Amino acid sequence: MAPTKEKAAASPKVVKKAKKMHRFRNPLLADGVRRFSKGKVVQRKKMFALKSLKKVRVEKPKVAITVVKKIGGAKNGGERKVMLRKNKSYLPTKNIVRKRVGKRCFRNHKRNTRKTLKTGKVLILLAGRHKGKRVVLLKILQSGLLLVTGPFALNSCPLRRISQNYVIATKTRLNVKKVKLPKHINDGYFRRVVKKKNTRAERDIFAEKEEKYVPSEQRKADQKKVDAAVMKVIAAHKESKVIKRYLKSMFSLRSNQFPHRMQF
Repeated sequence: MAPTKEKAAASPKVVKKAKKMHRFRNPLLADGVRRFSKGKVVQRKKMFALKSLKKVRVEKPKVAITVVKKIGGAKNGGERKVMLRKNKSYLPTKNIVRKRVGKRCFRNHKRNTRKTLKTGKVLILLAGRHKGKRVVLLKILQSGLLLVTGPFALNSCPLRRISQNYVIATKTRLNVKKVKLPKHINDGYFRRVVKKKNTRAERDIFAEKEEKYVPSEQRKADQKKVDAAVMKVIAAHKESKVIKRYLKSMFSLRSNQFPHRMQF
C-alpha cells in the first residue's frame, strides 16, 4: 500500500474570556420562589447603580460650636470654652414615642360577662364573707362586677359587689324589671372613705382601737328600699314559698359530689 501522509496537528483554538458582568444574584429556592422579592431586587439594583455615579461634595461652611468666655478670679485661668448649645441631660430611649391604641384607661375597657349571668338570676356565692349563700343578681356595673342582694331579710346578705369568677349561675330566675334601683348606686357608692391619721400629734399607741366598718344611714335606707321591691317580686312568683326556702338554704357539697357534674 502507498504510504499516507500524516495530517498536521490542528492549532489550539484561542478562547476569549467573556467580561464578568456584575449582576445581582437572586437564587431559586423552590419552584417559583426566589430568595429576594421584586422590591428587594429593585432596591439592590439601584444601590449598584449609585456606585458608578461620581459623588459631588458640597463644602458646607463651618459653624462654631464653642465660644471662649472670660472668667474672673485669679486661679480660674481667665478664659474657658463654653458650648453654644448644651447637650441634653435627659436622652429618650426611643427617637419617636408613638401613642399605643391598645393601652387605654382600665376603667374604660370593655367588660365581657358570661351569657348565663342575666338580671334576676339566682346566684351561688363561692367566696367572701357570704360564701355558700344564694343571692339575686340586680345589675352588672360598669366595672364588670355584679350587684347582688340576699335579700337581707332572708339570708342576711346586703347589697354588695362580687366578681363573676366567684359565682355559679342557677336556672332559677326572677322578673326584676319592675325593681328600680336608685341612680346613685354604682361603683363609687361602695368605696370606703379612709380617715387620714395625724402622725405629728402625740398619741398613746396602746390606747388606740381599730375602727370597725359601720354602714351609713343612707346605705341602710337604700337596702330597705331595694329589698322591699325584690320581696314583692318573690311574693308574686308562683312558687314563692319554695324560692324563699331556696334563698335561705346554704350551698354545700358532700363526698362524691362534683360541681361540674351537677345542674343548678
